Amino acid sequence: MQEDWRIHVARERNGSKPRRRNVVGHRLTFKVGEVVMHDGVRVTSPARTWLDLASLMNVDELIAAGDSLVCAHGSDFPRPKEGLCTLPDLRRMVGAHPGMRGMKTARLALSEIRVGADSPQETRMRLILARSGPGEPVLNYVIRNTWGQPSVWPDAAYPEQRIALQYDGGHHADPLQVSIDFRRQSLTDRMGWREVRVYKEDLEGDKPFVLEKVRAAMVSGIERQTKARTYT
Repeated sequence: MQEDWRIHVARERNGSKPRRRNVVGHRLTFKVGEVVMHDGVRVTSPARTWLDLASLMNVDELIAAGDSLVCAHGSDFPRPKEGLCTLPDLRRMVGAHPGMRGMKTARLALSEIRVGADSPQETRMRLILARSGPGEPVLNYVIRNTWGQPSVWPDAAYPEQRIALQYDGGHHADPLQVSIDFRRQSLTDRMGWREVRVYKEDLEGDKPFVLEKVRAAMVSGIERQTKARTYT
């Protein structure tokens, strides 16, 4: 959708559709609160924008868009963050427009939107794992040190298996970021967790390699626990 450089302009159903050069006109029905002011411009609210996208996107794309809107991090994170809207906001929006185009896609997407994914690729990673053997990882998990202080913030985690998932995008090739990532991995290891780094290539294909990475980490964790019990 980012490649669409045109301006989308909407009017109420009882008005005429806007017709201008480089403008895509719409006639829509708006309920109270679905149009808000942003930088002096009347725009659709985040939740309404998400619902409007339901007729243009597939389910997984709409899940990623929803994840982006509701993403929030609490005060235990280095940079706390509030979502642009909440899951209840999206649910209310779906309930308010039962006959709208794309409603089937919206309902399917709504059931898989979660709070805590910072990027479309993190959403994709979560969905691949949730829909297969390893199961859905936990988002917004905080690994704490011996004194209970927040120390590591994985992109996703399997707390019972003590596995921390970190998605490494293109910016992780920066020398400074490489150093930060190395220190994070060392700290994760010292705290008894195993860090699994996931790259874009690990999410591609019919059998994404991320599945093998996570399964291998889980098997390794079970073997370590078995050896520990044996030595004890």
